[in-house]
Amino acid sequence: MVSIGKKAANFSVLATGGKTVSLDDFKDTKLIIYFYPKDSTPGCTLEGQNFRDHYNEFKKAGAEILGVSRDSLQRHENFKAKQNFPFDLLSDEDEKLCKQFDVIHEKNMYGRKVLGIVRSTFLLDGNGILRREWRKVRVKGHVEEVLEAVKSQ
Repeated sequence: MVSIGKKAANFSVLATGGKTVSLDDFKDTKLIIYFYPKDSTPGCTLEGQNFRDHYNEFKKAGAEILGVSRDSLQRHENFKAKQNFPFDLLSDEDEKLCKQFDVIHEKNMYGRKVLGIVRSTFLLDGNGILRREWRKVRVKGHVEEVLEAVKSQ
């Protein structure tokens, strides 16, 4: 699992656009990896839209963004196209990346307990070292907070 101040293990995950993305692809680039529960749900859509709307500011600050959920690549392609996201979405159906970042936890959904992704965001520097993490994220104001952290790195 990742921890602040430590280098994250390399990963290789299928991404939108029919490619495979790895941590090594982002050498010398700050990387925001945000985990969200499910494509096309209200909170996940709003969070993605907020990252989309601030994308140019993240790029100016030397950062790239990746969204991750357990949805299929096809669902990701549809979600990305519908929302016009300029960043890739990673399909983590086998939960390897989710487990590496420890974002799968028991949640209460309509009165029953289920295992699911807890909305979380991670900021890695250009060497793949985890610099900041946000867990149990509330969508409102979150992207702006992440952007400020990126600018201060």
